[in-house]
Amino acid sequence: MRNEGLRLALEEAGLTYGQIAADIRSIAAEAGDTLRTNPSAVAHWVAGRPPSPPTAAYIAEALSRRLGRHLTPSDFGWEDLGHGNGPDTRLGLGIGPDPVDIVRRIGEADINRRKFLTGAAYSVAGAALPLGAADAAEARHPSTTGTTGQKVGAADIDAVRSMLTAFTAIDERQGGRHGRPAMVQYLRTDVTGLTQGRFTQESIRSEALTAAAAFTFLAGWKAYDAGEHGLAQRYYLQTLGLAREAENPLHQAWVLRIMAHNGLDIGQPDHTLGLADAALDVAKNRAEPGIMSMLVICRARALAHADRGAEAVSEVRRAQDLAIRGEGDEMPYWLTLSGKPRAAVDTHAAKIFRALRDHPNAEKQYAAAARSYGSANGGGLSRITALSLAAQGREQAAQGHLEMACRTWERAVSGFEGVYSDRAVKQVAGIRRQLAIFERRGVSAALQLDEQARTWQLAHS
Repeated sequence: MRNEGLRLALEEAGLTYGQIAADIRSIAAEAGDTLRTNPSAVAHWVAGRPPSPPTAAYIAEALSRRLGRHLTPSDFGWEDLGHGNGPDTRLGLGIGPDPVDIVRRIGEADINRRKFLTGAAYSVAGAALPLGAADAAEARHPSTTGTTGQKVGAADIDAVRSMLTAFTAIDERQGGRHGRPAMVQYLRTDVTGLTQGRFTQESIRSEALTAAAAFTFLAGWKAYDAGEHGLAQRYYLQTLGLAREAENPLHQAWVLRIMAHNGLDIGQPDHTLGLADAALDVAKNRAEPGIMSMLVICRARALAHADRGAEAVSEVRRAQDLAIRGEGDEMPYWLTLSGKPRAAVDTHAAKIFRALRDHPNAEKQYAAAARSYGSANGGGLSRITALSLAAQGREQAAQGHLEMACRTWERAVSGFEGVYSDRAVKQVAGIRRQLAIFERRGVSAALQLDEQARTWQLAHS
């Protein structure tokens, strides 16, 4: 019996048998499978012969991406495995032809706390995807942006950017766990909907996609701050896809940098040097010194973790020089929301010196970062300021400056007040472990600070 559901879906998507076959092969490759699907196979399925269950899942995923709505094998009368290694478990773990649709679907699963996604592990293979995606990006099918929906102009973009500023400020003041469902819901409805509008001019389309990329990054950042690293990675991959759709190379470079730092921050350094180098390649001859400083310090950090310390230190100096030269640069809005380049360079220089066991220089750079972030945006960058202070105290303790470390940690714990963040939780727990050692050594300030930290833990558990 002819499969009318499949035939109608192909007709609605405007796909030839050859095009859907190519999509199925591509999606199977994302999952690590090699298929030889051809137009003849598609013809057999339309005629009524069922595909194997794994292939059925790939077909449903391909049509979901094309049509912008979630489809399953059961929609075509086929067996639906619904678990295991089907495409749902790999949702977002790739850079496909329609990142807007993938963001919408990730957002839905995020809000509904679908365990396959919220509990997903960070993928080392996924970290390498951007390194091989340039050729694929050139050959990608055009997305469905800008074809239907409301008319979109500059005022609509400004409204979304204002919401981005507000959500970012809340995130920094109160942590990634605060306001997350509201932000993701706004992303998956209003922001993705904006990209489906009819644009008054082509530049507005690019700005809509750039705003969507910035919002998707924030969703990933909040997932990272909540300790959901596999989910964060998938949001970051789609951020990169959106930046490419927007044809915004500087934004692409910035996202590659974020992905490199993400791997380093969670102890997964594989491919991070490649990502840092790719970011510099994309930005070459395009970026002002301030942006370049952030890309160079990222490469320096990857070099340090690759046991290339001398090169790393040389790149630190280059990044610091670029940051000073770029202090007057006008920066894109999506970059300045989390502070200025010089503060970022200070933070990552500190991490590099810590990795190289140069505690005095690490302490110095963390202190500089805390000052920079503490004075930014009217003092609104409380989380990163407190994180910098917590790290500064750790470096002071490593040098035996115990009383000084306690004073710095007191400022950090105070700065974490009202911040709901997995990173903050881990930092305060680490401070308490150190304080237990200090108390045994008779450090008078340790007991009072430990009580303050314990009270914080009770209030933020």
